Amino acid sequence: MVDIENDLWIRRLLDVGRALMSELDREAVLRRVLEIACEATQARYAALGILNETRTALERFVTLGIDEQARRQIGDLPVGRGVLGVLIDDPQPLRLADVARHPRSYGFPAGHPVMRSFLGVPVLIGGQAWGNLYLTEKQGGAHFTEQDEQVAMVLAEWAAIAIENARVYETSEKRRIELEQAVLGLQASRDVAIAIGSDLSLEHALELIVKRGRALVDARSIVIMLRDGPDLVVSAGAGHVEDMRGTRVSIADSTSGEVMRQARPRRIGNAGEKLRVAPQSVFGVPDPHTALLVPLVYRGDAVGVLAAFDRGPEGHQFTAEDEQLLESFAASAATAVAMAQNAQADRLRSALAAADAERRRWGRELHDETLQGLGGLRLLLSTALRSEDRGHLTKAAGEAIGHIEREIKNLRSIISELRPAALDDLGLRAAIETLVEGHREMHDLRIVCELSLPDTDTGHARLDPELEIGAYRLVQEALTNVVKHAQAGEVKISVKHEAGEVAIEVADDGVGFSPESRSEGFGLVGMRERVRLASGGLSITSAPGSGTVVRARLSAVSGDGDLGGMLAEGGRSQVHLEQGEPRAQQAEAQTPSRPRRSA
Repeated sequence: MVDIENDLWIRRLLDVGRALMSELDREAVLRRVLEIACEATQARYAALGILNETRTALERFVTLGIDEQARRQIGDLPVGRGVLGVLIDDPQPLRLADVARHPRSYGFPAGHPVMRSFLGVPVLIGGQAWGNLYLTEKQGGAHFTEQDEQVAMVLAEWAAIAIENARVYETSEKRRIELEQAVLGLQASRDVAIAIGSDLSLEHALELIVKRGRALVDARSIVIMLRDGPDLVVSAGAGHVEDMRGTRVSIADSTSGEVMRQARPRRIGNAGEKLRVAPQSVFGVPDPHTALLVPLVYRGDAVGVLAAFDRGPEGHQFTAEDEQLLESFAASAATAVAMAQNAQADRLRSALAAADAERRRWGRELHDETLQGLGGLRLLLSTALRSEDRGHLTKAAGEAIGHIEREIKNLRSIISELRPAALDDLGLRAAIETLVEGHREMHDLRIVCELSLPDTDTGHARLDPELEIGAYRLVQEALTNVVKHAQAGEVKISVKHEAGEVAIEVADDGVGFSPESRSEGFGLVGMRERVRLASGGLSITSAPGSGTVVRARLSAVSGDGDLGGMLAEGGRSQVHLEQGEPRAQQAEAQTPSRPRRSA
C-alpha cells in the first residue's frame, strides 16, 4: 500500500471531512463530493451512480465535467451495464489504464467524451452498497495511482457518512414538518370544536373556518360555499380574495358541485379552466393556478365545499398531504357549520315564539284592561244619554272622565313597557328608577335598588344604546317574573357599570322554583337572547322555598365583536341555571354583588 499520510493530505482530507459533515443538503453533498474527488485525483470527469432499492442497477447518475450540450448528445444516462456494472456486482475498488479494453466494456455512445483511465470505488452506508464513485480521464494522460485509489476510498467513506447524515436530517425534517402540520390540524380542529361548544354565530364560525383552513395548507386564498337548494352560495373567504358573499354556483354545472355530490376531495392543476366557472367573478380569487376542493360532510349529508387556491406565495400545486389535512379539518368544519345553522334556526324559532308570546300578552292586556274599560265607558255614556235627568248626566260624565284617565294611565304603562321614554330621553339610570317606582305603586312589593351608572344630569356620557336597552329589558323581565311567579315580599336590584360592562343582579325572597323545570320558560328565553347579543353571561340560582337570584353581565362589545376574544374565553355568551342554597344561607347569596365571570 502506498503511504499517503503526509501532512498535506491529512490536513486536506480532514478539511474535506469537516466540510462534508457540515452540509445537510443531500444534493449539495453529492456535488461537493464530485468536486473534491476531481481536485484530489486530478480527474477530468467524475460521477456518482446511485443504486436502486434492489441494488441491481443505477436509478440515478450524477455527473461533473460534462457540459449540457454533450449530455444532450449522449442521450440516456447509464443504468449500470458494462464496466460500471462491475462495481455493482462486486463492490470493490477498480482501477484501469484503459477502460475500453476491459472485457465488460460496452464502448461509448456517439458524442461521448474520450475517456481512458478509470477509477471506481464503492460508497458503502451501514456496510451496504449505496452507490459508486466513478473517476475518469486523469489529466495529462497519466494513469490513476494507488494513492488516487486510497484518496478516493477515503472520500467515499466521508461521502457515505455525509450522505447518511443528510438522509437522517431530511427524514427528521420531513417528520418535523409532518408533526407541525398535524399540530396545526389539531389546533385548527380544536378551535372549531371550541366554536361548536360556544354560542357562536354562523357568520363567526365561517370566518374561523376559512382563516384556520387557509393557514393549515398555506393557501393564498380560500373560500367556503354552503348548500342552498340547487346552488352553492359563497359564504365567506380569507386571504387574497374579494368579498363575493351571496354569489351562487350551480351544483349541477360546476366542479365544486361535483365535489360536493361525490363527497370526494379534488386537486386541480389548471384552476382557471377546470373549475367551469370564472374564479374572479364567482369566488373573488384573481387568476388562480391551482385549487384544492374539499366537501363539507356532516352525518353523511354534504352541507358545502371548502375551496383553497394556490399553495404558498409561488402558487404551487397542493400535495396529497395537504388534501388529507384539509379533508380532516373539513370534518370538524362541517360539524361547526351544521350546528351553527341549527343554532341559528333554533334562535329564529325562539325569537318567533317570543314575539308570538309577546303579542298574546299585549292582546290580553288590551282585551282585559283597555277594551273592557272602554266597553264599560261606552255603556255608561249610552245609559246617561237616554236619561232626561241632567244631574244623572253630569254624574255619568264625571265617572266617564275618571274611566278615561285610568285607561290613559293603562295605555301609558303599556307604551312604557314597549319602549320607555325615560330610556330614550334620560338614560338607563332614570329608566330603571321609573320602572322600579311603577312596580312599587302597582304591586305590594318592597324594592331596594342600588344603581352605579352614569348620571346624565351631571354631564356623564350615555352608555351604548344597545347596552342600555339590553340591561333595561333584563331588569324589566326579572321584575315581571317576580311579580307573576315569585310571591315575593322584597326584591333587591343592583345594576353597576364597570370597565365597559354592566353587571346586573335581581334577588327576591319568593317561593323560588326548580331550574330544571323552568329552563325553557319565555322569560329565560328572552334573557338568554339579550345576553347572547351582548356577548355576556347569565346565571340563575333558585330552589323551591329559597327565592331566586338572577345575575347577568353585559359587555359593551356587541355579539358581532372580536372572534378571538370569544374563543379565548371558550365562548362568552353563556347561561347557567343552578340549584339554590337552603333559605338559611340564601339571604347572604341575595345580597347584590358583582357577578363572577362564567368559566
